[in-house]
Amino acid sequence: MAASLWLRGAASGLRYWSQRPRPAAASLAVVCSRSMASKTPVGFIGLGNMGNPMAKNLMKHGYPLIIYDVFPDACKEFQEAGEQCLGFSLEILLLCAKSLGHVRHFCVVSSPADVAEKADRIITMLPTSINAIEAYSGANGILKKVKKGSLLIDSSTIDPAVSKELAKEVEKMGAVFMDAPVSGGVGAARSGNLTFMVGGVEDEFAAAKELLGCMGSNVVYCGAVGTGQAAKICNNMLLAISMIGTAEAMNLGIRLGLDPKLLAKILNMSSGRCWSSDTYNPVPGVMDGVPSANNYQGGFGTTLMAKDLGLAQDSATSTKSPILLGSLAHQIYRVMCAKGYAKKDFSAVFQFLREEESF
Repeated sequence: MAASLWLRGAASGLRYWSQRPRPAAASLAVVCSRSMASKTPVGFIGLGNMGNPMAKNLMKHGYPLIIYDVFPDACKEFQEAGEQCLGFSLEILLLCAKSLGHVRHFCVVSSPADVAEKADRIITMLPTSINAIEAYSGANGILKKVKKGSLLIDSSTIDPAVSKELAKEVEKMGAVFMDAPVSGGVGAARSGNLTFMVGGVEDEFAAAKELLGCMGSNVVYCGAVGTGQAAKICNNMLLAISMIGTAEAMNLGIRLGLDPKLLAKILNMSSGRCWSSDTYNPVPGVMDGVPSANNYQGGFGTTLMAKDLGLAQDSATSTKSPILLGSLAHQIYRVMCAKGYAKKDFSAVFQFLREEESF
């Protein structure tokens, strides 16, 4: 099963990890309160651009964390904010909670299996299907030590078919799997305003929502396992199309002599308004606090958008659904990756269009 899942993941995901945030321990508020004593630790795997602020928001709500990332540097910010519990058992963590009124708010471990050994509620936030398969079914994966009755929530954006296969394997171990991909980007992850699209057994939705509500303002039940991924793929395909459209309109207007801020203002009070124009404008100087204001650093990487559009293309092929603009968007972002934009935010499509006079 693991081999077939690997092949499926290879077909739908790219072999890369998301760009990691730089350690900034001073920015991590230490949360040690009596409220932690009544909450059991939650496992969190994947501390990239999205996972890092999501994990912090769980801690802010009083949940001690058992954390792991394949890149040790991703855990440094947490390590530098306080002592780690270096192999301490769940029983010792809870004993500390009872005797001291609080626990250290995180514990760094060396594998997904170790997370599963210490926590019976685990959230994974990984870049691709391949990464998710490895985290769950790999040699040191969650399924090696998962406990019966555990709740496993995958917030990665992966192939819906992979989510369904993972759910079957998790069920064999007596645990519960739910897919819960997110929308909103890094900004929403930091502010705790993500939207979660959840697929899985409906009876388990309330338990999942308890945790997801600490990281998001919208937690929506979509149906059986895989439907959360389906909703996310559709959303990101539309996002890519609208971002390209916004970039094209802004580029055309600027070349016609319009001031970019004025053009953005007009678009945002007219029928062309969309999230890409009014919240995440791709033109440098139009908005503050977005990647276009920071040389397209941070945010949602072009490689990740290309990966998500690949998932949409695969799903469209399997369901015989025409996605003419979605396919074109996929090709545009693949070309961007090949021309040096891979590590930039996906809104860099504006810069790409400005530089490609041949179009």
